Amino acid sequence: MRYEGNVYRPPSEANSLIIQVTLGCTHNKCTFCPAYKEEQFKLRPFEAVLADLREVRRYYRHVGRVFFADGDAFCMATDKIMRLLDTVREIFPECARVGIYSRASQILSKGYDELTKLRNAGLGIIYIGAESGSDEVLRRVKKGESAQEIIEAVQKAEKAGIPTSVTLISGLGGRELMTEHAVKTGEMISAMNASYVGFLTLLLEPPAPLYTDMRTGAFVPLTPLEVMEELEIIFENTSCAGDTVFRSNHASNWLMLKGTLPKDKERMLKQIRQAKAGTGIFRPEGQRRL
Repeated sequence: MRYEGNVYRPPSEANSLIIQVTLGCTHNKCTFCPAYKEEQFKLRPFEAVLADLREVRRYYRHVGRVFFADGDAFCMATDKIMRLLDTVREIFPECARVGIYSRASQILSKGYDELTKLRNAGLGIIYIGAESGSDEVLRRVKKGESAQEIIEAVQKAEKAGIPTSVTLISGLGGRELMTEHAVKTGEMISAMNASYVGFLTLLLEPPAPLYTDMRTGAFVPLTPLEVMEELEIIFENTSCAGDTVFRSNHASNWLMLKGTLPKDKERMLKQIRQAKAGTGIFRPEGQRRL
């Protein structure tokens, strides 16, 4: 197996076979993200990917899941993704699901027929970093996509039968935009009707540009209590029409939440309010690491 640079994958892909089909991120401008900052985006040659898949087959009798890395690998042309999916199915007939990262713009650039074809070929989940439902927050962190574009991309993938897992970031608006970030993010969750929504809590480190803003005081991060207040507002502004699996079990989170919206909304709100009151269970600061 050949990996280049740091390899990132969603928490739920911890036991998956990680295959780099691209290197880096097509956008690579988000100020909160330290990943890929030293890397130039490029596609890996298909023969190199094929060699990795064949090598794994020699050593592992069972590969249940495959994840295509790096960031925004869904930018590839549909025929190239199809070729990869067909190859996975040929080499690992036991594989139950293939996952991939995508920006909203890449989903919107593909037609429903293309998405349906990819679903039928084995694409089982698309991971999307939404980060915030606030256009002002997205503008400040240089996301390069609007909240409405992200909502439409999630809806499009879900309509085509491909489950989406959407990541949002507690504290991304800082103290200044905490309420707006919370209200708009709750509204986004309601509008998307994604299969899965996961929260992580902002944890800045170099070389993310927002880390420098934090050090200079230009960006004021939230305290743990303020994160709980923000989460409470998010949940209060969430009203999902269908079932959305919710998780905040990332290493960065102070409070572990697990449930399905809307049925578990009140239970999770109760947990948040208990944490605010000092009777909930916070993860120790020393355990918040990536």
